[in-house]
Amino acid sequence: MIYLLSNDSNCGLFSQQKQFLDSYNNMTQNNTPLVNPSQLRSTSVDLGGLMTVLGRHLYSTPVVALRELVQNAHDSIIRRRLEDVSPSSSWDSRIIVRGDHSEGRISIIDTGAGLTEQEVHQYLATVGQGYTRRLRQEDDSNGLIGMFGLGFLSAFVLADEVIVTTTSYQSPDQGWQYRSSTGERYILTPVEPRRIGSEVTLVLKEDFRHLASSALLKNILGKYCVLLREPVFINDGKEALNPDEPPWRIPEGRTFDAPVWLHRKRLEFASRFDSIFEPLCVIPIIPPAEMGPHDSDVSGLLWVQDGATYGTGDNRQISVFGRGMLLDDDARDLLPSWAGFISGVVESDRLTPTASREDLQKDDEYYAAQRAISEALVTGLARVARSQPESWRRVMARHNDSLLGAALADERLFDLLADSVNVQSSQGPKPAAALKTGGGLIHIRLGTPGGFEDMLFTALKTPVARGDLYAVLPFLRKWVESRGGRLVELGTDEGNKRLFTQIKLPDDELDFLKKALGHGEALIPARFQPAELPMVIVHDREAELKKRLEEDEADRRISAAVLALARSYTARIDDSAPTRLYVNMDNPAVAALLQSFRSGGDGGAGAGFLRAMKVIMAAGESSGLKLDVNEALGDFSRLASAIINADIPTSNIGS
Repeated sequence: MIYLLSNDSNCGLFSQQKQFLDSYNNMTQNNTPLVNPSQLRSTSVDLGGLMTVLGRHLYSTPVVALRELVQNAHDSIIRRRLEDVSPSSSWDSRIIVRGDHSEGRISIIDTGAGLTEQEVHQYLATVGQGYTRRLRQEDDSNGLIGMFGLGFLSAFVLADEVIVTTTSYQSPDQGWQYRSSTGERYILTPVEPRRIGSEVTLVLKEDFRHLASSALLKNILGKYCVLLREPVFINDGKEALNPDEPPWRIPEGRTFDAPVWLHRKRLEFASRFDSIFEPLCVIPIIPPAEMGPHDSDVSGLLWVQDGATYGTGDNRQISVFGRGMLLDDDARDLLPSWAGFISGVVESDRLTPTASREDLQKDDEYYAAQRAISEALVTGLARVARSQPESWRRVMARHNDSLLGAALADERLFDLLADSVNVQSSQGPKPAAALKTGGGLIHIRLGTPGGFEDMLFTALKTPVARGDLYAVLPFLRKWVESRGGRLVELGTDEGNKRLFTQIKLPDDELDFLKKALGHGEALIPARFQPAELPMVIVHDREAELKKRLEEDEADRRISAAVLALARSYTARIDDSAPTRLYVNMDNPAVAALLQSFRSGGDGGAGAGFLRAMKVIMAAGESSGLKLDVNEALGDFSRLASAIINADIPTSNIGS
């Protein structure tokens, strides 16, 4: 007996027409205006186009077809376990994937429920209709994976022909063979019964013949099926791809599951799963014993990566499994944004996959999983710090800068890290407490290293935090708020007032200093330490921020709402003097320069020397000043030569 079925045989599609008419009948019963039946039309379906879209464009990569077929085999085993409950039923559940490279064939063999003749027509050959979905609707806790009835179509992406040989547990004396080249038409013939279950054979297209390699099959399916509860074998391999139970599934109460043993199992699993980073420590994710309405069932394992990171680096990597099958191997958004040094693997029965089963729907369950993972990470880091001091020291050494930002994301993390995380400073990395000077002041430079600011604080022997680095400024602001002290931010009005005591000079003396030393900066006479430093150039960081926000580029990079809020703040900033030159009235050279002017001179070589020194010191700083470093170096050399030729005694230099 041979069945040749065409598009018209696919009655599942046309049953929708009756549902459509029934819905209109229901509308009339609910006082909905009557619709003239002659106006009702049925939507036509181009089955060929639909098969192309579903079969070729639903998945990001063709190899996903192998995952879908193994998933179907898994569900067939679960179905048989649910339905074939006769006392005489005894069978070995397994999935075998065979690759024949020379023949260009791959076969997926299972010992599941198999299909009857009617089920082949009703489920295998009907797009969007699957027996698995029906079973899941009756009881979604049975471990079945499939949902959409689309996975079988993926076989036609890889294969020129798909052959399904099956024998159902319901009729073990009958076998059936399905053959199709496109998925649109198929032939079903009776064959000798096989062992209960199904064998799906792909006669591979030329472009995909390489997939029949045993090594490649092991690599692909080892990724997708590592958490599958049913054993999966490649060819005649003696060991399954998924032999070990993941550590979070190990039931509590086993006598041999000592904490040390379980910790070792977690580390071993993380090391096997992560091909890039070695885990420094592991953090389990355990769902609550009693699930509330807003709780997530997500379970699994997180680990801190061994590779060192900078604060803004993002190496987040988390793989999500649903009912044992990989759904998404790059679900980094489930991790907090600050956790750029964390990898993990989780599984959940509640997360909803997209139709391709390669991504997750952003629904309530997704956000509940996000919260659960974040909570497990925060509490887990605290537990590592408390109970694994050696591992914690390694975590701090590798990820100090990232943890500096993490401390701002959660109060518990701040309490954990505030006194141990290091802040980069002019004297190297130091805890925030070590940056405090007399009066409880912590100094922070907002600009890049170099120039007068470095000289100022080097001379003062004061550590200065690098405010230009990731998270340093907001962390120190929070730290002084929590621990006490004051933050002196050089380049802001408040910070400058703490460092420089401004004084008043006569207008003629001020004009003289501007001419002798200035290059267009706002020159401010002041007293500051150390007295040996004649002047300091300070850039107004607030004015720089205002300038950046008002540039056209900001309109493209920043959202309109955020930009409007930021500009409302910067509108109050006086940017008339973006660069200030503080001249030290306590400096002997400056005092001599002013005395020369008061005596009728112009400062002579001394003025030129100080001016040249200023330009050379400011050469590495970003500013709007037009400074000719080569000219300054020439002046410096010429003036130094004049001093040497004048044979001025040097016995007091350096004393």
